[in-house]
Amino acid sequence: MSDEILLNEAAYAVWQTVKERGPIELGEVVKLTGVDQAQVSAAATEASQIGFFAITETDRDELTVSEGARGLIEAGLPEFRAAQKLNESGGKLAMSDFAAWAKETGIAVNDAIKWGTARGTIERAKGDRGAVLVLTAAGKSSLDKPDVDVGLLKKLNYQGSCFLDELPAADEPKRVTDLLAKRPELAKIKKRTARTLALTPQGITVLDSGRARKIIERNTLTPEDLESGAWREIKLRPYDVTLAAKDVYPAKIHPLRKIIEQTRRAFLEMGFAEVVSPMVESAFWNFDALFQPQDHPARDMQDTFYMRDPAVAPLPGEDSDQLRIADCGLRIEGGKSEIRNPKPEIVDNVRRTHEDGWETGSEGWGYTWSPEVSRQVVLRTHTTAATIRALAAHCGRGGGPPGSLPLAAHSSGSHPPGKFFCVGWTYRNETISFKHLPVFHQVDGIIIDEEANLASLMGTLQEFYSKMGFGRVKFKPAFYPYTEPSVDVVVYMESRGKWIEMGGAGIFRPEVTLPLGCKYPVLAWGLGIERLAMIRFGLSDIRELYRPSLDALEGVPLWR
Repeated sequence: MSDEILLNEAAYAVWQTVKERGPIELGEVVKLTGVDQAQVSAAATEASQIGFFAITETDRDELTVSEGARGLIEAGLPEFRAAQKLNESGGKLAMSDFAAWAKETGIAVNDAIKWGTARGTIERAKGDRGAVLVLTAAGKSSLDKPDVDVGLLKKLNYQGSCFLDELPAADEPKRVTDLLAKRPELAKIKKRTARTLALTPQGITVLDSGRARKIIERNTLTPEDLESGAWREIKLRPYDVTLAAKDVYPAKIHPLRKIIEQTRRAFLEMGFAEVVSPMVESAFWNFDALFQPQDHPARDMQDTFYMRDPAVAPLPGEDSDQLRIADCGLRIEGGKSEIRNPKPEIVDNVRRTHEDGWETGSEGWGYTWSPEVSRQVVLRTHTTAATIRALAAHCGRGGGPPGSLPLAAHSSGSHPPGKFFCVGWTYRNETISFKHLPVFHQVDGIIIDEEANLASLMGTLQEFYSKMGFGRVKFKPAFYPYTEPSVDVVVYMESRGKWIEMGGAGIFRPEVTLPLGCKYPVLAWGLGIERLAMIRFGLSDIRELYRPSLDALEGVPLWR
């Protein structure tokens, strides 16, 4: 029949139940059929849209008993205990005496008066010596018979729920609402929309004429269905390709580690060699070799972590075994060379540069440089300590153990071009906040080349950020103590519509390069890794990168 109404098993059960019991509330249909409420609602809505069902919506107040109601009522509500006290006191009590009694028994005075007044069991009055509380006639009656709200809760056995419009008039639903609406410790009253289902005359005709036919819905056909012919009565469920697919959480590396590896890959693809150096570093390589004066505020304990053991490290050329102090070195990834014990003239060059400028054309800092301060051991405050070691090694003043060669010796020429970078932990004595941590990652890099210039520096960094997914990069003039000229690197963040500062860069000053034996321009930069990760993953708090939240990690896309 061309005008047949085909109903799946759930919908057919709903139609039959509404025909037999209707008008009937939707929840009752769910109970009688055992069909899920969402399926019942969907079947009723579809039938209503084609004129076979009438759905009536009614707003109703549903009362749900609170979990602790029994204990509160059996212990005695404040207003009932107050009424009992007033009765024992002859029906009247001075306010001051009542307050003293309430404090002694642990009753809140305001609650007792508020709810006693609402019930009409207590009244305020003026006495000869001030305000008094008076027990009303209704209050005396309440001593023997509970009020309607308490009676209802007892009738429900202090559990479950009911609709107030179903209560008999004797239960005074309005008074129950007035007394319990603002007492969530006893019960909660919420507005509910009840849906009542009924067949329309057209729906009744369809069912009586047999035009509404039950079909069996399946996702697939079995061999048995094909052999028996049952497939004729089976309707295959349609697939909705617009529905959301199930989330899949495959194994993945930590998002911060992913950014670090992408950073390494970007510089390696650009022809850089990766260098690593200890996180525990000497003040010489962390500060002095960068022409930072020994009384600079950044070297205070308020900004830098100093080691207690080991407390001192050898200067270049000193014997760490003889001095019984820590030895720090530089390693090139891949194990090509170990650079240790650089030539001792580096120390003298750095000393003279600090004191009077040496051969750099500078006047220096004009103080007496202290080797004891330079031997102090710190947790490195930047990975520039690694690239400055690479610079010294590359320019032939690195020295090394017997049989090792300066980095420059691995290429043709006496001082060929060099490109090095380092990604690693750095430490600052920072207060933890949404944008600061005492431990974080930096990527530092240098380019040593006779033709190096500021344009080369900006082009290199623009290429790096392009590889990291940032199409728009610009540079602003800046000041940094060991580079001149200096720039800030800023990238445009499309999602926020603004420019974000990522780090600093510049060309090393002669006071940095000449003492290490380098007579060529050296491009240098230091960039934050955590900030890059925060922008990439849309985080507003740096601490989120380190919180052990599996839910957050599962939600990180595999590719962004």
